[in-house]
Amino acid sequence: MIRTANPALNDGVFRNFVAAAGAGQMTVQGTALKTLALLFVAVFAAILTWIPMQRADFATAGVLGFGGLIGGLVLGLVTSFKREWAPVTAPLYAACEGLFLGAISALYDIRFPGTHIVLNAVILTFGVLFTLLVAYLFRIIRATENFKLGVFAATGGIALAYLVTFILSLFNVHVPFIHDSTPIGIGISLFVCVVAALNLVLDFDFIERGAESGAPKFMEWYGAFGLLVTLVWLYLELRRLLAKLQSRRD
Repeated sequence: MIRTANPALNDGVFRNFVAAAGAGQMTVQGTALKTLALLFVAVFAAILTWIPMQRADFATAGVLGFGGLIGGLVLGLVTSFKREWAPVTAPLYAACEGLFLGAISALYDIRFPGTHIVLNAVILTFGVLFTLLVAYLFRIIRATENFKLGVFAATGGIALAYLVTFILSLFNVHVPFIHDSTPIGIGISLFVCVVAALNLVLDFDFIERGAESGAPKFMEWYGAFGLLVTLVWLYLELRRLLAKLQSRRD
């Protein structure tokens, strides 16, 4: 989901929104609070599928998890194109993603018992978030135009590779390395994790520019939605990386 990595998304976009909205302005603090709200919704929803999976109620967890996956995809697209709907669609998206993440995380917990892959992935996700946030606030890392273009290209390449891999899998064609636990496969996962993490910097930049430009209040929800999208992607990739490392140990 390419948002802030697009160099065409400049301050003029925010000014156009202000002219259309006319009331209330986006703030960094408001976006942070809404991000916390979305995380709370996602965690609560994840519990709803995690518990049935742990109780071997795979039917219930499967329905909720698959419904969350489809719902999240639809709501993610709707929110991307209808930003003014974000106050409603962003919490619904968080709930759907929570249902999906709860089910798939429980599967990993069952497959790798006693390894704490899920817990470690969560800790690493928030560790990366806070580390990059501090680096961004102290301007150790900057979202320059070249930086944005680089992350944009890498993100697009990863999305295209995943799409091709998925389509080929429908025809029982296995693409080597991407999903394997080989050194090359682990290297690919590590690269994807780095790219996912760098997208957080673009999200920080988007939120900061929105607040400075006086974007309308509903953009706080959109900024929080964008940050949640990146965090979900980062968590999934870190969990995949840890699973590959664990498979090699086994």
